[in-house]
Formats: sequence, C-alpha cells, structure tokens
Amino acid sequence: MSLGEHLIELRKRLFISGFAVLIAAIGGFVVAEFVWDALRVPILAIAEARNATINYSTITSGFDVRIQVAITIGLVVSSPVWLYQIFAFLVPGLTKKEKRYTFGFFFSAVPLFLAGCTAGWFVLPNIVRLMASFVPAEDASFVEAKVYLDFVLKLVLAVGIAFVLPVFLVLLNFIGVISAAAILKGWRVAILLIAVFCAIATPAADVVSMFLLAIPMVFLYFVAAGIAWLHDRVAARKLQAFEDELGATSA
Repeated sequence: MSLGEHLIELRKRLFISGFAVLIAAIGGFVVAEFVWDALRVPILAIAEARNATINYSTITSGFDVRIQVAITIGLVVSSPVWLYQIFAFLVPGLTKKEKRYTFGFFFSAVPLFLAGCTAGWFVLPNIVRLMASFVPAEDASFVEAKVYLDFVLKLVLAVGIAFVLPVFLVLLNFIGVISAAAILKGWRVAILLIAVFCAIATPAADVVSMFLLAIPMVFLYFVAAGIAWLHDRVAARKLQAFEDELGATSA
C-alpha cells in the first residue's frame, strides 16, 4: 500500500472507532449517574469518619462530569471495536491462514483491557483512602468533582491500556518487527518502566497497590516473551525446512 492508501485506511479505521465510541457513549450518558455513584463510593466512605464531600465549583461542572463519565463508558464498552480496528490496521493484507493471528490478538486484548480496568477499579479505594489520610483530622476535605473524576479515569484506563501492551509485543513479533530475543534482552528496562508506570499511577506511599499492579504486568510481559519465543522457534524450523528443500531441489 502507498502512503496515501495507508492514510485512507487509517481514516476509515478511525471513523469506525469514533462512531462506535459515540454510540456507546450515548448509551453511557443514560447510565452515567449510576456509574458516578459507584465511582464516588471511596469519598462517601471517608465521609463516614470525617467531613468530606465532592464539590462542584461551577454551574456546568455537573454536566461536564456526566459527559466525561459517558465518554469513558463509551471507550470501555466499545473496546472490542476499536481494539480490532487497531489490529486490522497494523496487520493488513493477511492470508486466510494468517488472519487467525488478528482474531487471536483480538480475543486476548479485550479481556486483558477489561481486566486492567478492573484492577485499577479495585486498587482505587485504597489509593483514595491513603491520600485522604494525609489531611489533618480537624480539616475538611472538599474534593473537586472534575479533578477527582480525572484521577479515577486516568488510573482505570491507564491500567487497562497497560495490560494490553504485551499483546502488541506478540503482534509485532508475529509480523516480524521484533524478535523474542530482543524482548527478553530488554527485560530489565521493561521491569523498570513497569515500576515507574505503577509508581506514577499509584501514590508513592501506597506500596501495596503499586505491587498489585506491577506483578500481573510483569507476568504478562514474560508471557508475551514466551509466546514470541515459541513462534520464533516454529518460524526458524519452517525456514530451515524450506532451505533444505530448496537445496535438495537445486542439487
């Protein structure tokens, strides 16, 4: 494909993904209130022990929060669509035999993305409770709604995306961009980056939540490396068999 054809293909994939997110977000707007009630449970738990509340500082804050929640619901619900569009764009022109790669990646990426979002959701109360504990007991906690929502959504979505990255490593290996040896060679850097990511996503004082996120991410990285290693062995055997057959034919 030429550069122009790639850009047309990219526009097509982006349009499909955007339309799917929009449709899901419309449905998300209907249930946004229920989701927001679930998201602010950690603040309500803190309010049982001290003066804490979510604050709306502007007239439009309530509407802005609902729109943001709806878009996030749209991103999560439509994840099967836009994840498939990413894979379909990265691996075009496959043979019928190779197309099973795309479906394999797709059916791996969607559960991992949802599992990552779930992991972020479960560590959220611990993080909020820890951060609130630094507020002096005689003071009140007035949490800005949009700031709190940004914090929650960045944590949940960031962890969800991080859980999908090992699938992309396998994808790049299958299309010949990166070898298993290169993946394994960079394991120290990978663990360092995972630790930095988890330290940013969770407070420095919350070591437990950091490890709860880091351990499955490191595990998934080495699983991806193992799958890539098996694929490289199979590919090497096929190449050797082809060369042997070619040599026998030439002789």
